[in-house]
Amino acid sequence: MITGQGLISVLIVDDHPVVRDGIKAILSSESDMVIVGEAGTAEDGIRAWRALRPAVILFDMLLPDRSGDEAIAEICAETSNSQIIVLTTVSGDEQIYRALDAGARGYLFKDAARTELPQAIRAVMAGKRYFPASVGATLADNFPRCGLSSREIEVLKLVAAGLRNKEIAYELSIAEATVNAHVKHILEKLNASDRTQAAMTGLRRGLLRL
Repeated sequence: MITGQGLISVLIVDDHPVVRDGIKAILSSESDMVIVGEAGTAEDGIRAWRALRPAVILFDMLLPDRSGDEAIAEICAETSNSQIIVLTTVSGDEQIYRALDAGARGYLFKDAARTELPQAIRAVMAGKRYFPASVGATLADNFPRCGLSSREIEVLKLVAAGLRNKEIAYELSIAEATVNAHVKHILEKLNASDRTQAAMTGLRRGLLRL
């Protein structure tokens, strides 16, 4: 919402109080913006959004209870009015794609927030998308999107955990031949020469978390 004073209302969702304080300090000097609330978890962020109906939500991707993209998707399923900008340290291209698929209108890395955050907020309020050069470079450097299926990501997680194909088959209750095929496709899609490289690429591109 735009407040009665014509200000852009902003909700911050980030689990680090120091980060929230930093964002508030950045936006406090902007005459057309006001912080109306903050939250430290995805669920608290959703509840705050429902109560406050801010014009813009700043969402971290790494939250203690749920991933940011899941919460963004839930909000966007309920409304098209709130504009959501991801503000995070997460730089894997797959996580950027997930945020965009969920409905985010902008994506910023935290180290660029001071100079670009107000610009991003005004841009999404004007109906535009906002992605700085650093985000565009990340997507370009990893183009095309790897396109792993949800099952292939499950297999990749178990590969990264050190399980052999037979153990993965048991864990997922599928045939070992099926696992063999999944691993083959994973290596091809990630352009990896072996299982270790596939796991490392999965971490770098945001398919896996430590």
